[in-house]
Amino acid sequence: MSINKIIRDALLPLGVPVMYMTYTGTETTYITFFKYNERGALQADDTEQMTRYSVQVDIWGKEDIESLTESVKDQLQAIGFVRNSFFEDYEKDTKIYHKAYRFYYDK
Repeated sequence: MSINKIIRDALLPLGVPVMYMTYTGTETTYITFFKYNERGALQADDTEQMTRYSVQVDIWGKEDIESLTESVKDQLQAIGFVRNSFFEDYEKDTKIYHKAYRFYYDK
């Protein structure tokens, strides 16, 4: 199963659109994600046995997205993602709240 499918399957039950890289729909609350690094996590006999995927998951919304943000973290950690960092911002030009997690996942 691809890392993108793992992320989508974990986050779709939250009830908002979940898209790889960009969202072009009309909902004002949504989630996007992307991989920013991929490397070997475990080597044996000169062969990669496990891959570490580093991903960023962005939560966007015009209203309060605090609960959704916590749910994203909980859903991904429940299936083995490890949180690296978190940041939040308010984008004045689009008037949208933006919160982002960075995780890694070994598969």
